[in-house]
Parts: sequence; structure tokens; C-alpha cells
Amino acid sequence: MAGMGRLAVMYLVLFSIFIAVGYVLGSLMFGDWLLGSLLFLAFAALFNVAAYFWSDKIVLMAYRAKIVTEKEAPRLYGIVRRVAELHGMPMPKVAIVPTETPNAFATGRSPERAVVAATEGILRTLNDRELTGVLSHEIAHVKDRDILVVTVAATVAGAIAFLTRMFFWSTLFRGSRGSRNDGGLMIVLALVAMVLAPIAALMVQLAISRSREYKADNVGAKTLRAPGALADALEKLEFANKRRPIEFGNPSHASLFIVNPFRGSSAASWFSTHPPIRERVRRLRKMAAEMGAA
Repeated sequence: MAGMGRLAVMYLVLFSIFIAVGYVLGSLMFGDWLLGSLLFLAFAALFNVAAYFWSDKIVLMAYRAKIVTEKEAPRLYGIVRRVAELHGMPMPKVAIVPTETPNAFATGRSPERAVVAATEGILRTLNDRELTGVLSHEIAHVKDRDILVVTVAATVAGAIAFLTRMFFWSTLFRGSRGSRNDGGLMIVLALVAMVLAPIAALMVQLAISRSREYKADNVGAKTLRAPGALADALEKLEFANKRRPIEFGNPSHASLFIVNPFRGSSAASWFSTHPPIRERVRRLRKMAAEMGAA
């Protein structure tokens, strides 16, 4: 029920962002704020419905992830099966993402439809102990039923960014229906909307993502009774992702991954959907010491 509450609040906020953008851009493009608001409300409904039912497929397509069988990926498949059993969860589908950037994520709107994806790079970078820690973190997300919330948030945030860019450039080339001065003002407002709307959508993700990462670390590590395995993995992944960030996909999907695979300026890190790796590792090391575990 808590997950459904988070989903409902997120939908309400993202609908509001769409309508606010529609108010500004509708006035600019059509000379009618009501028409713009209704148009963006329709877009909001379309994207939210699509995100609910197909966000997992959208994400898997965005990262060229391939669903694999046990025969195709026996090591990965075997670890996922073992971890799912430890968590008391049904066996999810397993996918591999064709990139050397070492990372992993889970997606799907329910545990029965979950997919756990790992990159080719993570299979080469981590040993079995560390990889088990990472996959336990991802299965913890599935167990908490929050992967739908985060996947929908990532998908809709990407849609908001796309729509605001599309309308801005369309306005820039077409100009405004009003006077030259009014047109200039409205273009400025459209530019502001293009910048602020994705940031507002990102803030929704921030409210969801950081706490859930700590929780998944905690649940995943306790289930294995090996907090040090995940701590060691996070340190390796943080270093490797800084050196080799992913070269495709959408930064609005960063919250799906166990560590941020997209790297920008230091200012961009202020809006990171992930808590600091150093703090995550510190908490895991403390847990290991308290448990007397590795």
C-alpha cells in the first residue's frame, strides 16, 4: 500500500508539471493557455498510462537489453535464482545489457513481471561474491515493489524533458503570434519552462530514489548476511562508472541503476538520484561490524 501511495503522489505531481508547462507553452504556441493545458493534460494521461503498462519494455529497449536463458548466461542466471530464493521471491527474468560500463538495474510493474538486468561490464568486473551483493540489492527493490514507482518516474521525467525541448525549438523557429516584444518574452518563458520542468520532474525522482537506495542496500545486505560484499561492489562500480560512463540511454533513467552510470559536471551531482557512495559504503561497513559478518 505504501508503494501505491508513492505512485499516486508521483502521478499527481507529474500531472501538475505537465499542466504547468502546457499553460506557458499553450499561450506561446496557440495564444490560448486553456488549449495548451488541455493538450499537455492529454499528453500526461497518455505518457502515464504508457509508463504504467510498458515502462519496463521502454527501459529495456533504451538499453538494448536482451532477455537471456540459463543456458545463455549460467553464472548470472544461477546467482539471480539463488538470491531470489533467499528473498522468498519468484524467479525474475534475466537480461544482459551490451555495454562495458559495469552496472545493474531491476524493472517491471510487479514481482511476477520483474526483470533483473546486468551489463556485460559488471559480469567482468565483479567476482561472484560482489555480484551476489549487487543482485540482492536489486531483488530487494523487487521485493519492496518500488521498481514500478521508479521506472514510471524515470520514463515520465524523460517524456517531460522531450516535450519541453520539442515545443521550445518549435516555438523558436515559428515565432510567437503576438508582437515582437511579446514573442521575445514568451520565448524566454518557454526557455525557462524547458529548463525548470525537467528539474521539477527530477526533484520528484530525488524524493523517491535516495531513501529507497539506502533501504535496498539494507535489505539486500541483511538477507545475504554479507554487507561487505555489497560495499566492495559499490566501491568498484563507482570507480569504474566514473572512468567509463555509459554512452547511450537517457540520464533521466539514472535512478534505476545501482550506481549512476551518467557523469556530468560537479554541479549536476547536486541533483543526483543516488545517495553518496561513500555514505552507502560507510553504513554497510558499520552493519558488517555489528553483524560480525563479511
